[in-house]
Amino acid sequence: MTQKIDLKNMTLPALEQFLRGQGKERFRALQVFKWIYQQDAHGFAEMTNISKTLRTELDDTARISNLTAEAIEEGSDGTRKYLFALDDGASVESVLIPIEGRNTLCISSQVGCAMACEFCLTGTFRLTRNLTTAEIVNQIMAVRRDIEKNPPSQFVAAGGDEDGDGDGEAVDSPAAIRNIVLMGMGEPLHNLDNVIPAIQIMIDGNGLQLSNRRVTVSTCGLVPEMKRLGEEIPNVNLAVSLNATTDELRDRIMPVNRRYPLKELMKACREFPLPGRRKVTFEYVMLGGINDTLEDAKRLLKLISDIPNKVNLIPFNEHEGCNFKAPTKAAIDAFHKYLIDRYVTVITRDSRGGDISAACGQLKGKLEKKEA
Repeated sequence: MTQKIDLKNMTLPALEQFLRGQGKERFRALQVFKWIYQQDAHGFAEMTNISKTLRTELDDTARISNLTAEAIEEGSDGTRKYLFALDDGASVESVLIPIEGRNTLCISSQVGCAMACEFCLTGTFRLTRNLTTAEIVNQIMAVRRDIEKNPPSQFVAAGGDEDGDGDGEAVDSPAAIRNIVLMGMGEPLHNLDNVIPAIQIMIDGNGLQLSNRRVTVSTCGLVPEMKRLGEEIPNVNLAVSLNATTDELRDRIMPVNRRYPLKELMKACREFPLPGRRKVTFEYVMLGGINDTLEDAKRLLKLISDIPNKVNLIPFNEHEGCNFKAPTKAAIDAFHKYLIDRYVTVITRDSRGGDISAACGQLKGKLEKKEA
């Protein structure tokens, strides 16, 4: 039996080509695409403005996949963690972070991860496989579906530009996911063949209709892939997981640095195409007694000073089986103040979902331990 083609793996141009190969008009692809992403159609029978003949033909050759949450945890701060079961029995996680009406969704791009960063729980699962384009976009659609039925407890709806970021975009629905960050399980740039079309679907005005200003792709520092991302989707935001200011330390905690050391990585950041006044976000996980001193802060400033930048300081979230410790509040405050005093845009990320399994991989690990 021939396996049906999952239409959620296709961008609009790819869907046009698929239907043209079946002798169908180009506008039919647009109709189907809108039904999938704007009406959240689960089957072809729902597509009432399409002929019954075409619906039957599509049903014979194609399918529309969806994801179902195997587990959902919600913290007292409204952070909601999803564990999604995939068709092959694997699972991945997404995290919804509601802040004053600006829902941010952190999604995964791989089952496990091959990068083996020492402080990362996902890296302990190792890489099983890449997610398909459909599995990436389905995380967004499944979470939208969930929060339409059950809005986050911390959601505060806003209108006009009441969210205060000056972009004039309204937030008019508890189900509105404003920001997508590919910072969940996996290294997004290690799966660009599927991540790029997923982003194209996200920002398509006939697809998920997200602003490219609201999509951020994170990387641990795959330099050639950074170049490709900038060439193929130049308008998305780039976040670089830096976490160390010397090659010696970065080699130890992030093996990718042995292939692409700091000099090469910083060069790639300088060359990444940034539209308008956008900046590269440097993610810096603060490890107690490892990379959290004022000397580290000084080196960080020197590394990024000639790159349009903003810094996210992320106090390490301790997890079982890892020897790293969270930094002290004094160390966090001193690091933050050093950068702020030198006019760096810096945010110390609040610990979110502390009362649930919010760190990437924790919910998956917890359930697997129960089943063992």
